[in-house]
Amino acid sequence: MIRFTKLHGNGNDFILIDEYNGEVIPDKPGFAATYCDRRFGIGADGVLFLTNSDCADLRMQLFQPDRSEAEMCGNGIRCLVRYAIDEGYIAGASAVETLAGIIEVDLDAEWIKVNMGTPAACGIEHLEGYEVYSTNTGVPHAVIFVDDLEIAIDEIAPAIRYAPVFPKGANVNFVKVKNASEITIRTYERGVEGETLSCGTGAVASAYVAHRSGKTGDRVVVHTVGGSLRISLAADGEAFMEGAAVRVFDGTVEI
Repeated sequence: MIRFTKLHGNGNDFILIDEYNGEVIPDKPGFAATYCDRRFGIGADGVLFLTNSDCADLRMQLFQPDRSEAEMCGNGIRCLVRYAIDEGYIAGASAVETLAGIIEVDLDAEWIKVNMGTPAACGIEHLEGYEVYSTNTGVPHAVIFVDDLEIAIDEIAPAIRYAPVFPKGANVNFVKVKNASEITIRTYERGVEGETLSCGTGAVASAYVAHRSGKTGDRVVVHTVGGSLRISLAADGEAFMEGAAVRVFDGTVEI
């Protein structure tokens, strides 16, 4: 029997496997493909594996339903940190090793603050009739500004997600600017191959592009389908994300 924990960040939900004291799941891609299934598995947008690290306080690996490993996940890292605090592995400011590098995190009241690093400079492409901004906030992102978010994202986004300008694929964010300090987004995530209720790296990418294009200030509340995140952009280029992470339940599964 394998112990797991279910967590979510604004509805972006994860299965977490604790491997802090040793490997539990050798076939991580296969486990994710099987147990992320919402009808025949536990159900999740991805599986977080928490392990020890030689260069940080913790190490995070994220495998997605399509068996791919993601470099980074904003909502996922908050969930991992919430679990690690609950279990006593860390307390307060800490560092987490990811494929995207070392990520610094801290606890701000009930919200978790994450230093997301410096987003990659914006590029602009014209794809599928849209002006598409490209950036990288740990994973590649496409950002598209729209006047109306009531669109068929699952029909529109795949062609952009797989566009040749994104060799590794991209998450696709559709953004509506509410005012200089608020935006609303919907995100189609690679690996999940569908819309998720929230995407942390997508929120950072959208806030960054909105600010760089003069649509918002350097502090932005990003509203997603599943909840809101606070994004702040420092003068030195670093981006910070603040949001909640909820531990839903613990369970066991026989594999």
